[in-house]
Amino acid sequence: MDDYAIVNSSKLKLKGEKRKIKKSKNKDKRSKTDSGTDSNNEDALRHGGWVCLDSIETITGTIAFEMLPYCYIRAMDNGLLAVGDPHAPGEPPYEEEMFTAIKISETHRAFKSGYDKYLSIDSNNRVVGRSDAIGQREQFEPVFQDGKLAIVACNGCFISADDNGYIVSKSQKAGPDEIVKIRSNVDPEAVRREVEESKVPEEEKGTLEDCEEKYIKKFQTGKISKILTKGGKVLESAKEEGRLHEALLDRREKIKSDKFCK
Repeated sequence: MDDYAIVNSSKLKLKGEKRKIKKSKNKDKRSKTDSGTDSNNEDALRHGGWVCLDSIETITGTIAFEMLPYCYIRAMDNGLLAVGDPHAPGEPPYEEEMFTAIKISETHRAFKSGYDKYLSIDSNNRVVGRSDAIGQREQFEPVFQDGKLAIVACNGCFISADDNGYIVSKSQKAGPDEIVKIRSNVDPEAVRREVEESKVPEEEKGTLEDCEEKYIKKFQTGKISKILTKGGKVLESAKEEGRLHEALLDRREKIKSDKFCK
């Protein structure tokens, strides 16, 4: 139940920068293996399917703050926040370790605990969850730099854990104790792929032969008078050249059943 990490605004002022850079290089090298996909998947599996977020745009919805390996910030019923006990590999965060991230602006986020209270900073620079609404003190700035994340509170300091494991915001520089990981139970990359796939017309899903058959059925005005030979290589070449629709129209013209063919 030791330290945790956090970031600052605009640019991180790193304590012990040489040590930090070395750690960052190892992390970057690991994330780039096999385009980062296999490594990221393995990392998520070790954390119960929770993905490590790497950009502020992805910080939204249900999240967890990993302060130490397999140790997450937990909300307490008295409003204080502390580092929880280590989880076994493959185990997701507990409910009291789950928070909701709310977008305030392109650079700032608010966080709500499972007790339906917003996180803020009290007069002792402790991070607490006791607010019923979002104001200036409830806004935090996640800052990414060199593959690391730290979080700046409204007092301009980074959040971390004190010697007793409670979450505070006292350091003006981001050192190893201020570096944190934010995890989500939703994979942003998977969501992006789903959105991209949803933009593909239904007729173009499947093989190129399936695509051609669907377009023929969609635009034919009568009974097909001629059966087309398979145009796999022709269509594949046309697709690579960006003229798939033109090639499909040319081939449909051969059967003279398309209302758009002359």
